[in-house]
Amino acid sequence: MAATHFTLISDWHFDAPVARVWDLIERTEAWPRWWRAVQRVEVLREGASDELGRTIRITWKTALPYTLTFDVETVRVEQHREIEGRALGELDGRGIWTFNTEEEGGCHVRYLWRVEVTRRWMRLLAPLLRAVFAWNHNKVMAWGLAGARA
Repeated sequence: MAATHFTLISDWHFDAPVARVWDLIERTEAWPRWWRAVQRVEVLREGASDELGRTIRITWKTALPYTLTFDVETVRVEQHREIEGRALGELDGRGIWTFNTEEEGGCHVRYLWRVEVTRRWMRLLAPLLRAVFAWNHNKVMAWGLAGARA
C-alpha cells in the first residue's frame, strides 16, 4: 500500500431508527448546519430519483490548519442500507456509509473511507505524517458524530 493511501473507518451509534439517521446523512447540503468541519456543500449535478450520479463539492475545515475540497459522485445507493461515493479532487477514492439496525432499536453507522491524498505537500509528507492525518480524520468524524447526535 502506498504511503499516500489511507483506509479509515469510523463507527457511529445512535439511539434513533435507521430511517431518521439515513435522512440526516443523505442530506449532504445540510451538513454545514450540524457538522462543524463542513464549511460548504455545493450541488454540481443532480442525480436520478435514487440520487445516483449526484455530484457535490464539499469544503472541509480540518482540525489541522488546512482545508480540503473535493467532489463526491454518488455511485451506489441501497435505501436505508448503504451509500457509496467516488471522491475526486484534493482526495481521490471512495467512501461508503453503511447503516444497520441494532437490537435495541438504535442504529449503527460505519463510514469506510479509502482515499489517496493528491495535494503535493500531503503526498510528500504522508510517510512522516500518516498518524497525524489519521488523527485529523478521526477528529473531523468525531465532530460529525457530536453534531449529528445534537
